[in-house]
Parts: sequence; C-alpha cells; structure tokens
Amino acid sequence: MVSEEAHLLIHGASGRMGQALVRLCGEQPGLRLVAAMAGRQAPKIESVPGFSAVQMDELPAFDVAIDFSLPEGFDAILDRCLAQGTAFVSGTTGLDARQRARLDEAAARIPVLWAANFSLGVAVLEDLVRRAAAALPAWQRDIVESHHVHKKDAPSGTALALGRAVEEGGGPAPHYASLRAGDIVGEHLVQFTGLGERIELAHRATSRDIFARGALRCAAALARKAAGRYRVIDLLDEGGADRC
Repeated sequence: MVSEEAHLLIHGASGRMGQALVRLCGEQPGLRLVAAMAGRQAPKIESVPGFSAVQMDELPAFDVAIDFSLPEGFDAILDRCLAQGTAFVSGTTGLDARQRARLDEAAARIPVLWAANFSLGVAVLEDLVRRAAAALPAWQRDIVESHHVHKKDAPSGTALALGRAVEEGGGPAPHYASLRAGDIVGEHLVQFTGLGERIELAHRATSRDIFARGALRCAAALARKAAGRYRVIDLLDEGGADRC
C-alpha cells in the first residue's frame, strides 16, 4: 500500500534528464525523492530534501522508480523493481528486442510505463493523430520533425511513435522529413492532405523541462496502479495533469 506520498527513486540521475527530474520533483504532489542513482558519478544535489545518492546495494524502500539511464543499466533497475513489487517508469532509449519483451513480461507483476516522449501534449497529439488517420484513410500523411543541430537520430523517436499512431489508425504509412537547426528543443507536425484541403496537427516544445514534469506526473499516478502496461495518455485523468 502506497502512503500519501509515493517514495521515488531516480535511476540515471547524473544525465540531463535525471538532473531535471531531481530539480523538479518537488513540484509534483504525491512524490517524495528518497534516493537517486547515477552510476559511478553521483551528482552533488544534497540541497534537495530527502535526497541521498546511493548504489544498488544501498537502496532504501521505494514505491516507484524513474529510469533515464543506458541500456546497460536497464535490466538491473527493472530487476530491483520486480523484486520489490514497485512501479517502473522508463524513458531509456536504445533497448534491444529482449529488453522490450521484458517490459511486457514485467507488466504481469508490476505497473510499467515506457515512453519515447513524456510530454503530456505529445501524448494527446498521438491520440488525435490516430483518430484522424482512422477517419481519413485515403489521405496522404506526412510527418515533419525539427530538432537542434546536435540531435543525431532521424527521424526522431517521437516522430516514429507518431508514425505508429498513424498506421494504427489505418491507411497508408506516413512519409518523414527531418530538420536539424539551431537550438530547437523539438517540433513535430503531422499533416493529412486530401483533394483541396489539408489538416495539420502540431506540437512545439520550448523547454526540456516538460519531459521531466511529464515523467514525474506519470510516476505519481503509476505508483498507485495495479500491475499492467500503461501509456502516458492512460494517466492524464489522474488529477494534477493540468499542472504540467
């Protein structure tokens, strides 16, 4: 039974997302940070109330873990969540087929959420795209994504997720276009084109903090859920989503 405040573990706390999670966790009602793991180099963030930097064998009890690490560290933290029967939220990319299958297996025992993008707006966009594709199966579909010049993968993981939503709706697969310019945080445009008309569905991120806030929001909700596989949009009706 989770108490009024779910005890949170952040795994991968030295990375850009991990540091944002630690910095912003105090904004999220229903969560209390009790430990953070950062591999060999734990960040110096003792100013956060309740924070302690630990190794795997020193972990205190926790109710939910947020994992933004590397594929090499993914299995160990998932194993720990399974052993303790705690919720697992992950945005770690580059997982292989075996690790992706483990998420489905773990969902039979604990609540699990993996997402390529934790923006609440993108979660809603995926739903809208799926519905538009189902309603307009004969229209052409195009996805244009824009990111900063340092982003290497193209199309982005979010663009591919939107593409899967298009295909789930039915009709032809989308075409992709990728732009890399300046310091763009992330922009995604899904376009449906028919004869004489066009629909554009777009999301523009102006701060990377939205991803950390979304992950924290999901963790607070997931800690109180039954075992199963969840999506970000499944948790939007759990009060407090409008804070993000």
